Amino acid sequence: MFPTTMDQLRPYISLLTTLQYPIQTPSKTDSFPDSKYYLVGPLDLVTIVVIIAVLAILRDVLRLCVAEPFARWKLMRNLEIKRANASAKSNGYANGHSNGHANGHVNGHANGHTNGHSNGNGNGHNTNGHANGHTNGHSNGNGNGHSNGQANGKANGYTNGHANGHSEGRVNGFAVSKPSKRELRQVQRSVMRFAEQGWPFVYYTFASAYGLYVHQNLPHTIFNLKPLWISYPHIALAGPVKFYYLLQTANYIHQVLVLNAEARRKDHWQMMTHHAITVFLLFLSYYTNFTRVGCFIMLLMDWCDIFLPMAKMMRYLSLPQIYTDSTFGFFMLSWLISRHILYTIVLHSTIRQLPVYVPFRFDPENGYYLTQRAHWTFCVMLTALEVLQIIWFWMICRVAWRVVMGAGAADTRSDEEVDDDENDSKDD
Repeated sequence: MFPTTMDQLRPYISLLTTLQYPIQTPSKTDSFPDSKYYLVGPLDLVTIVVIIAVLAILRDVLRLCVAEPFARWKLMRNLEIKRANASAKSNGYANGHSNGHANGHVNGHANGHTNGHSNGNGNGHNTNGHANGHTNGHSNGNGNGHSNGQANGKANGYTNGHANGHSEGRVNGFAVSKPSKRELRQVQRSVMRFAEQGWPFVYYTFASAYGLYVHQNLPHTIFNLKPLWISYPHIALAGPVKFYYLLQTANYIHQVLVLNAEARRKDHWQMMTHHAITVFLLFLSYYTNFTRVGCFIMLLMDWCDIFLPMAKMMRYLSLPQIYTDSTFGFFMLSWLISRHILYTIVLHSTIRQLPVYVPFRFDPENGYYLTQRAHWTFCVMLTALEVLQIIWFWMICRVAWRVVMGAGAADTRSDEEVDDDENDSKDD
């Protein structure tokens, strides 16, 4: 009975775990000659749903098991050290002041008594001795006591205060008073933000590496974009190309879901518009056999998305500002190159070269889907993405200007959350 059940389940397991519509590898191909090849079809939507589920699970595992525990440990350690240093400074001042006062009083009394006794005996008369002893004692007591007390107090205060403050602050620094509710709330906010940025950093690092692998096995380069259009339609897809396309489509759909689940930022609707256009272009290019240009554009988009989450994570961990600023500067440079220079070259090729090498022909049975309306739809959508990227680059330049002015890099797309600093202060 068990083998029979497995035989019945095997088609469904295959549907969930393998790419659909396999075909024989074409005899003449200009990319991935040793790879399995596939066609496109409606069952690819099932693969996209499965990938979305896997991405959601991986994101939560990374957030709950790695990012949040690490960030909480690091930020609490930073907070304990900060409070320990503050306690050490406070103890050093308190000990120095109290020791100085005590030593001044004791030394003054001792010097007064000694000088009084000496002067009294020196005169040889009890009366003069008593008077001089009292007078000199009082005088020397006040003078020497004050002077010696001040000097000894300063010396002992510095020594004892420095020793006690430094020793107790470092050794017992982690046993200082508990953090306030405001501090704990700030730590928790930073932990959540760090965990949110951990997933895009990991994903885009992987996606960029995998996209570069796909790109290196395709015939086009940034200096020769004609292979994007020559030999259209590219109906048969190599396994790595198909998986890359479905993975990226699933990721952007997943990002739409995440974008609405997390705290909204000031550019929420710009991000939603960007993701909606991207998903539309991915589906359109996938089912109209324009996957090569899609792969190249996704590689350009993903590369700089590694460095912005990295810079934010450094900031949320309260690392030295130079690290955040340097990473943000590299992000800004990579954004300029990939999304405004190289992307514009691809956009120009889509507008100018595509109609030259691909005829306007609508013949779905043979894989031809390019019409004048379809061409202008592609061009308008790609241009809309560039407009959004120009808006974001302006925001990036504003951050860069703040860095130059010494304010440090911070995300201008700040969270639209209620400021609870006033409530926090009431809890302190």
